[in-house]
Amino acid sequence: MDLLLPRRCAGCSAPGEHLCPRCRERLRTPPRRISTRVDPHVPVWSFGPYADTHRRVVLAMKERRNLAVRRHLGAVLAAGIAALQARGELIDAPLLVPAPTRPRQARLRGGDPVADVCRASGLPVIRALRHAGRVVDQVGLGVEKRRENLAGAVELERVPGAPVLLVDDVATTGSTLAASSEVLFAAGCTVVGAIVICHA
Repeated sequence: MDLLLPRRCAGCSAPGEHLCPRCRERLRTPPRRISTRVDPHVPVWSFGPYADTHRRVVLAMKERRNLAVRRHLGAVLAAGIAALQARGELIDAPLLVPAPTRPRQARLRGGDPVADVCRASGLPVIRALRHAGRVVDQVGLGVEKRRENLAGAVELERVPGAPVLLVDDVATTGSTLAASSEVLFAAGCTVVGAIVICHA
């Protein structure tokens, strides 16, 4: 099979594995607290900047439909959450809530990549949020346009019955995290924070 469909590392394109040892080591860095341009109303942690290995892995799981790397990122997510709990930054064992994605984008990407990563973590997950139909792709939008695009456009699909941790792939301005946390807070939910694979 490797002759017909050779495996290449999602982080550096080295042949032989879905993620090579060097890229796994880079992704293993514990998450750290970051600030975003839009206040998300909760602490936000990131595994690294949107560059190099992190950027290529996110693009592989989203734009290249690399389903195998989503499983690897699930393990990274679980380890990162355990590190935050060990450091006392996350007290509760929260439900994971994937950030909403547009249904059409999920279909094109072979499923919702963030939800897939959450499920692959082995931690409890709930699909609590969805996008209203009028949301447009946010690539290329500035801070204000992102806020306008998401204003009233994130809807509650179901109410979580426990404290939740928001999960997304990339925090660019914080607009998606802010809109998501606002909807959850309005429903009386406890949001303990948000964690992203990388931040721009």
